[in-house]
Amino acid sequence: MSDDPVLFGLYVPPHPHPLLAPDQNKGWGQLRAAYDECRRRIEESEADVIIVYSTTWPSIVGHQFQVQPEPEWVHVDDDFHFLGSMPYKFRMDVEFGNAYRDAAEARGLHSRTVAYHGFPIDTGSVVALSLLNPGNRIPACIISSNMYANRAETIVLGKAARDALKAQGKKAVIVAVSSLSNRMFTKHVEPENDRIHSAKDEEWNQKILEFFEDGRLEDLSQLSRDIHGQIRVQKVVAYKPAWWMAATMGQHNNYDGEVLAYAALHGSGGAVIQLTPSKGSVGDKEFDEDDVEVYRGDRNVLVTGSGDMQAPGGVDGPLVEAERPEDDEWRNPVEVMDDLYDEYGSTVISHATGALSTAAGVALAGPVGGVAASIVAKKTVGKMMSKDGAIIVEDAPDAVGAYPHARRMGNLLFISGVGPRNPVDNTIPGGPIEDQDGNPLDYDIEAQTEACIENIRIILEGCGAKLSNVVDVTTFLVDMKRDFEGYNKVYAKHFEEIQATRTTLAIQALPTPIAVEMKVIAKAP
Repeated sequence: MSDDPVLFGLYVPPHPHPLLAPDQNKGWGQLRAAYDECRRRIEESEADVIIVYSTTWPSIVGHQFQVQPEPEWVHVDDDFHFLGSMPYKFRMDVEFGNAYRDAAEARGLHSRTVAYHGFPIDTGSVVALSLLNPGNRIPACIISSNMYANRAETIVLGKAARDALKAQGKKAVIVAVSSLSNRMFTKHVEPENDRIHSAKDEEWNQKILEFFEDGRLEDLSQLSRDIHGQIRVQKVVAYKPAWWMAATMGQHNNYDGEVLAYAALHGSGGAVIQLTPSKGSVGDKEFDEDDVEVYRGDRNVLVTGSGDMQAPGGVDGPLVEAERPEDDEWRNPVEVMDDLYDEYGSTVISHATGALSTAAGVALAGPVGGVAASIVAKKTVGKMMSKDGAIIVEDAPDAVGAYPHARRMGNLLFISGVGPRNPVDNTIPGGPIEDQDGNPLDYDIEAQTEACIENIRIILEGCGAKLSNVVDVTTFLVDMKRDFEGYNKVYAKHFEEIQATRTTLAIQALPTPIAVEMKVIAKAP
């Protein structure tokens, strides 16, 4: 048996069609058959864990690891809800998930675990684990795909997986869940009429498949700019999971590739591919970039390091005027922030560190020559608040879907629905409304409401506003009869003088086991 901790890697599509409707289209059936073949190979392997890197679980700040021992829920895909629901109950390798998180942090990555009942598993992970590991014979670990991670960060994330496997003496099958082209039809297409959206998408899909089959992952990565521009696969493109697979599998370029199936999925390209480490390689396929071991925030922007600034080239220490590195890529931090906002249109704000970051990952903090940090902060906040755009507040609870904490439109701030989860550890103040098996639990609605309002306050302050700026509140209660009085008592304490308009609705359930969620509109400063 090989000493390599990764037995083989799989690249599979995230769409629910092979799981829910394999008989409705020949190509979907072929993908399902390929999934079944991979399931058989996993069952015959000596794998101790299945590691899933899912591009349909996007994260914005750092990387997340699912360590809830037995996540259980019923999932419905946002785009293909008409195909039906996907009930799931998985078994996570909690020990490995925590070890992976620790290994990622040791290599310089911002990482955190997710471990609470009701956190929604994404479509890609549900499809992959349901088809590849029915019955949960092998425990799994699911990790998010950071939307803005570059090659260096993704390579380091893969190497951290390898560190954790070696430390625990485990063998793994790794699974990257991603489309090839992902341009889908905007209107319903009958199954028999499904096809790749365009000839250009098909051309690029075939080139990607050729490179996968030959194990030419570096060639694929060098095509990234052309692919990015021509097949419109934004942020979760084929080469990002390929980078992660290469690093996790340890050899980067030496693979035996096999394309088991390829088909259209509502216009996008889906493929089931296996990559197995090979003892040799053909041709010169060395990486033309540094073999990154530790992530130093090198997204070609400035990053913080213990309160100091760090240049793209990795020069440590505060960047006072006399100590700027001799690096043609170094730029004034204010210019960097301006350009990044123009490109990405969103901002991440951290109260805990006093730093401001764009969603692309740049963070700025002082001291820098004594005053530069405060100048950057003022300019960045002013720029953010003077434009429309999505806003992510780092110290608020993570979103449970693909949405920002807030969005500025004109002179108004629209805050997404906010629950009571603790931003630090995802616990629910006052307790959850049910246990992992769905059995009702006693809980404190006043504590949950208080926590909801505090989370709203955090988000508003991250946007430069205050609770007193709120003009409209919509509240959702799972149990109106039981909870309205307690909720109303806490609400009055905070909003009686503000006199915002309010609507309170009774609903059947929320995505997590909480009793209350609040959504507000506020005046922007």
